[in-house]
Amino acid sequence: MEAVLIEQPSETEAAAGAVVVNGRSYMSDAKGNLVPVENVRAEDKLQDETVRKIMGFARDLSAQIARFRSHTVADLGSFDALLEQEYGTKIGGQKGNRTYQTIDGCQKVQVQVSDQITFGPQLQIAKSLIDGCIMEWSEGSRDEIRALVMRAFNTEKEGQINKSDLFMLLRLEIRDERWLRAMEAIRNSITVTGSKEYVRFYERNSPKDGWRAVTIDLAKA
Repeated sequence: MEAVLIEQPSETEAAAGAVVVNGRSYMSDAKGNLVPVENVRAEDKLQDETVRKIMGFARDLSAQIARFRSHTVADLGSFDALLEQEYGTKIGGQKGNRTYQTIDGCQKVQVQVSDQITFGPQLQIAKSLIDGCIMEWSEGSRDEIRALVMRAFNTEKEGQINKSDLFMLLRLEIRDERWLRAMEAIRNSITVTGSKEYVRFYERNSPKDGWRAVTIDLAKA
């Protein structure tokens, strides 16, 4: 049996995703088959090369952001430790939210802690009670509340809950007994399962100007 020699690809071939077998270049398809490079369409080669180039930058940027976040958390933690040593208390409120600002008032870093919550079976009871209220309301009345309920429970997608709209329901002043029971059921359905810390960055040209976010989110950059 003839020995099959698989060579390490050159730097150029590696960038194109090619391997060399017995002196011939191949590219692996999605099924794991080795396809001779000359049999791969030019546009597919270009697409492969483009994606590999972008992914290379993306991996580097992801690693850089991870290092940046790590350093940011460490730097803020060190500063918090100094304040705690000096004053015997930690910066931030009960939830751990903090704001740090430069002396000129033109740059700031905010740390916000957001609770991660889930909803229990009481939510379905609340929905049933709310539906009963809406059905008895006269046609055309309280259309805004109807729309808010539809958005909160996202009835087009089973199991989906819009948390912000759901919490808006809790703020409505409605004295209907079933509505009040529904709001109590919503409150009882909420369980805090953990928390997540967000670090946000802002700057402005002068203390009289509004804050501009220094965006790190790729979708908003």
